[in-house]
Amino acid sequence: MGHRISDIASALDAEAVGDISIEVDGAAEPASAGPEHLALAMSPKFAEGLAAGHARAAMIADGMDWQALGLEGAIIVKRPRFAMSGLTQALDAGPIIHDGIHPTAVIEAGAQIGEGAAIGPFVVIGQGVRIGGNARIAAHSSIAEGAEIGEDALILSGVRIGARVQIGDRVIIQPGAVIGGDGFSFVTPEKSQVEAARESLGKEDAAVAPQSWTRIHSLGTVVIGDDVEIGANAAIDRGTVANTEIGSGTKIDNLVHIGHNCRIGRDCLLCGQVGFAGSALLGDRVVLGGQCGVSDNIEIGSDVVAAGATKIYSNLGPAGGPCGSGWAMRCLG
Repeated sequence: MGHRISDIASALDAEAVGDISIEVDGAAEPASAGPEHLALAMSPKFAEGLAAGHARAAMIADGMDWQALGLEGAIIVKRPRFAMSGLTQALDAGPIIHDGIHPTAVIEAGAQIGEGAAIGPFVVIGQGVRIGGNARIAAHSSIAEGAEIGEDALILSGVRIGARVQIGDRVIIQPGAVIGGDGFSFVTPEKSQVEAARESLGKEDAAVAPQSWTRIHSLGTVVIGDDVEIGANAAIDRGTVANTEIGSGTKIDNLVHIGHNCRIGRDCLLCGQVGFAGSALLGDRVVLGGQCGVSDNIEIGSDVVAAGATKIYSNLGPAGGPCGSGWAMRCLG
């Protein structure tokens, strides 16, 4: 279905100029855009590609001359990357998950499925699960007993949600993520070599003796707020006794691991391959670049920004303190 550029501009609170009746059915880079596309030419660098393509209309930045670029129509935006959010939302067809419950789905007794929810092929829903209204669960996902999923959630193919996990409204979980697996908690009958090494900071040689590890079971679960997104193959472990918690609005990239008992604040951004050891506490609006590592039992204050591959071994004090809010430059690298 085509979209008139006047309608797109209205949805983006942007200005449409030229022939605003032009219809497009998708977006494309300028050099590969056809007449049916809205070219994304929001900087002079990208606009150079318009000459190689065949777009009639483009989205451009404020101050660019659409007529000099040879366009018939244009959408002018003040903050191009932010406008991309609204544009992609308008053009994204999303996954196809047919309404209702697929006949191959297995739903245990006592599960409650909210009005308008869609359950795809080969989904398994355990006893006592509650699925909110208009939630969509894609093929081959499994939701264990007692879990709760909020309204308008989107659970994509192959997601595994453990027992008693609580997930808020409008949460998006990408394929293959595992929420609520057991924490990695093991102990030895006597003091372990790891404990001895940590106490001496490696300055003393610990006696080497045979040791075996005994499991500490995970009695807690995972609690996820509203508007959280979790990337493909991410893993969030359940708590040992208390719960692992993810604050509302936080976005978690592919292959991120969050260990048992961690508490992640609101509106954080955790990029690919970030790893948390157990019981780490994260404030609000923290950004961790790809492959950052966070040690166990430490606290990172709000508004910290750490560049990719940063390793954090000690507290970065409370927000507003000397190591908290605005402390980004001391964490980089």
